[in-house]
Amino acid sequence: MKASFQQTKWVRVPLCAFFSAMAVSGALVATPSLAAKPIACSDLKTKLSIADTTITLTEMLPAGVNPNPVGTIAAPICRVVGVTTPAVQFEVWMPSEGWNGKFQMVGNGGTAGVISYSAMRLALTRGYATASTDTGHVSSGSFDSTWALGRPDLIADFGHRGTHVTTVNGKAITRAYYGEPAKHSYYVGCSKGGQQGLMEAQRYPEDFDGLIAGDPANNWTRFYAGSHLWYSMATLKDPQSYIPAAKTAILGKATADACDLIDGIKDGVIDDPRKCKFDPSVLLCKAGQDPNTCFTAKQVQAVRDIQTGVRTPWGELVHPPLVPGAEDGPGGWAAWTTGSAPFTGLHWLAADGFFRYQVFQNPAYDPMSFNFGSDLLFSLHAVGPLLDAIDPDLRPLHRRGAKLIVYHGFSDPDISPLNSINYFESVAEFMAHRSDDREDALERTQDFFRLFMVPGMQHCSGGPGPNTFDMLTALENWVEK
Repeated sequence: MKASFQQTKWVRVPLCAFFSAMAVSGALVATPSLAAKPIACSDLKTKLSIADTTITLTEMLPAGVNPNPVGTIAAPICRVVGVTTPAVQFEVWMPSEGWNGKFQMVGNGGTAGVISYSAMRLALTRGYATASTDTGHVSSGSFDSTWALGRPDLIADFGHRGTHVTTVNGKAITRAYYGEPAKHSYYVGCSKGGQQGLMEAQRYPEDFDGLIAGDPANNWTRFYAGSHLWYSMATLKDPQSYIPAAKTAILGKATADACDLIDGIKDGVIDDPRKCKFDPSVLLCKAGQDPNTCFTAKQVQAVRDIQTGVRTPWGELVHPPLVPGAEDGPGGWAAWTTGSAPFTGLHWLAADGFFRYQVFQNPAYDPMSFNFGSDLLFSLHAVGPLLDAIDPDLRPLHRRGAKLIVYHGFSDPDISPLNSINYFESVAEFMAHRSDDREDALERTQDFFRLFMVPGMQHCSGGPGPNTFDMLTALENWVEK
């Protein structure tokens, strides 16, 4: 009998189980190696040679307040700054006391272009040696893509290579400084960082013993077309379809009124939005109603378009749509979809730069002219192989005993939570297809890959639901115990 991966137990694990479900598992054992003589921080620049890489700065910094960009750190560190050809800038911070014996690579957001200092500071509080990269370019804003014009090599570095080479270099520098390798290596990231995590799991499974990939933008090219761009088209192509930010609260309340009680509890959180059958036509203005308290017919259609998604001319859904429950709040539609005025929402800013500079390599290109047939196929061919992390074959990761946690906010207004569900199911289906015993495919998948959906959480954090939890300890327990 064919195994079914719909509505399985992995979407119903209580959040408290997120901290305990990983406590018992076969641990990944670090390969023993001979200790070498540690290299002093001040000598790393001259005594450590790494292929295609130049160490530009080494310095010892005290715990506490330091000049930017380092800021306030929890422990004294050896800070190493370097660059890998052609332009992958990176930093490695290694605590000079209290090292936990482990290494953590942290991810980026948006189109990267900066070192993730805040994530490095967080890793340092737990005693990790930690590394981050700008992924090979410098960005002028969260969704700047101008750096990609005429530079396919930089797109490849942004898509996967920059994270990988920084991981390899970071572990080598850590080993040189301490005179021994890290016992375990971990990756932590969300959004673009989630894409980086899944790309690592698929392309470079030897890099990490455990990975956390939150709200991953792993289906990158289709996400930018079927989400960033489509949501912008739905509200901007016809000026009368634009939804002012103030109206997102009206939409959010109507959604909650329709679906909050699905789980039997009125708590401001839609437990599983897939069960929500919300019809935006309830918002349609009635005769004599204040237009600031309701939606026009075109605004209603814009909401419907966003929540149903766009299809190719041959009927294929380009990318999973947003689900009900992501509309209200400062991190909701007001930030991502509407912005403070037309063409200021984050969805538009992301799509505009991506298609002009990364895909079509033409600053004059108008994304509003995008064709979801021919232009989608062109995009998938042009940049998909560099950016998309959708391979369901995680057998190499599984074989070496590594573990992967993906989590996704069910109220994410940026990346549809259905995308993470679809990817998990594709891995489980692949495991089933590779075995005569389809019934245990889900169990075998969960042996190394777990998905946690977080009701009420927006993009990586925030929202009315629980959005602060210790995933890293759960992963450490799963890997090490």
